[in-house]
Formats: sequence, structure tokens, C-alpha cells
Amino acid sequence: MTQVLIAAVVIGVTGLLIALLLGFAAIQFKVPVDEKEIAVREYLPGNNCGGCGYAGCDALAKAIAAGEAPVNACPVGGAAVAEKIGAVMGVESGDAVKMVAYVKCAGTCEKAGIKANYYGISDCKRAAAIPGRGDKACSYGCLGFGSCVEACQFDAIHVREGIAVVDKEHCVACGKCIKECPNGLIELVPYDAKYAVSCSNKDKGPKVMAVCDTGCIGCGICAKQCQFDAITLENNVAHIDQTKCKGCGACAAKCPKKVILAH
Repeated sequence: MTQVLIAAVVIGVTGLLIALLLGFAAIQFKVPVDEKEIAVREYLPGNNCGGCGYAGCDALAKAIAAGEAPVNACPVGGAAVAEKIGAVMGVESGDAVKMVAYVKCAGTCEKAGIKANYYGISDCKRAAAIPGRGDKACSYGCLGFGSCVEACQFDAIHVREGIAVVDKEHCVACGKCIKECPNGLIELVPYDAKYAVSCSNKDKGPKVMAVCDTGCIGCGICAKQCQFDAITLENNVAHIDQTKCKGCGACAAKCPKKVILAH
């Protein structure tokens, strides 16, 4: 019986010492926690998409709490989340314009010329790395293999009739599809943009018409029609400055190739 009591006492004392040591270590090596960072993280959606430019929601919360990122930096959360985070940080959330991805190509299977039959791996970057860059005659257009589709976490982009098309109701402007497109066809435009140019071919008119029925020929008619100086020609392709565009539709109405489409 004595030995049992001694063993119990030894175990009890040992446990008490370990508990005291752990408690001391916890106090001594405690890492300071920013309460604002915790509060900000609670409001972030947790998609960890990287659309904000940070590694994930934890990294963004830390950056916002430290004042290194704006409170409206999360493209997924949008204005609602920005307002809540702004309240935590004690600042105005600002007027965040909802952005969505847009594919600057209208070269569907019906409209784009075909130069060969492609039997390689269905991946845009790999197809773009080989001579010929896929099966379409236009080397600037959508390859149509859906690498952007695979990259999207929100089921917001799909390949239809040979080109990628964005469902702007599901798009959160995370930018992953932009990084995946080897031809640089995808850009962010305001959700409420009225019109956008659906072409990226930088060649001059005759070469464009030889490979696609709906390519921009760089004629400049759209720019001449615009009363708001919102359209310019850049590398033989029309470009709309969405901050100036009033959505009047004059450019789309006069475009001979019908490459300026309602968004």
C-alpha cells in the first residue's frame, strides 16, 4: 500500500511540475495576436483564391490589419465584405467597382478558320508552345482547350463553340483564368460595362479577315463614332476605355465586323 501511495504522489507531483512548466512556457513564448486580424479574417469568405494578390485569406487578413492592403481588397466578398472589414478597421470601405473577367475573342468554330487538326494534349499552354499553336488559323485567338475552365473555382467560365465564355453572374474577378491564358485574351472589365471588344488579333485588316470572319480589322470607324473619346486603336485592335464609355452603342452599331459586343 505504501508503494502505491508513493507512486501516486510521484506521478501527481510530476504532473504538477509539467503543468507549471507548460504554463510558464506559454506565457514566456506567447505570440501577440492582433485582434483586428482575427476579426477581419472572420469576414473574409475563405476561398483562398489568391485574387487579392496574397497567398490566401489568412495572409490578406494580416495585410489588412497591418494597413498594407485596402479593406476592399477581396474580390470575392465584394462591397458587402469590404463594408464589414471597414467597420473593423475604422475606415471607409470606398466605392468598390465590381469587376468580372471578359474573353477578348469571338472566333467560334463557325467564324474562325481552321488550319489543321490538333490531336495533342488538351491544355492551352502546351498547345501554345508547339509550332502552329493549336488548330485555329488565328494565332491570337482562344485556343479552346479550357485551361481557364480548370483554373476557375467558381464555375464561371466554360468553352462554348470553341471559345471560352465567362458567366459574369458567377465570376468573382479572382484573376486565375487570366494567368492561365497563354494568349492574354482575358481581362477584367466592370460588371456593368455595356460593350467590349471581342478580338485580340494584332495583325492588319487583310490578314485578320483571312483567318476569322469576326476579327477587328483596325479600321477606326468605332473610334470616329465615339463622342466620348472612349475608343482608341492599340496594335491594330480597338480598345474601349470603360471609365469613359457611356454605353451609347454607336461604336457597335457602326462596326463593320460586329466585333464590339454587348457585355
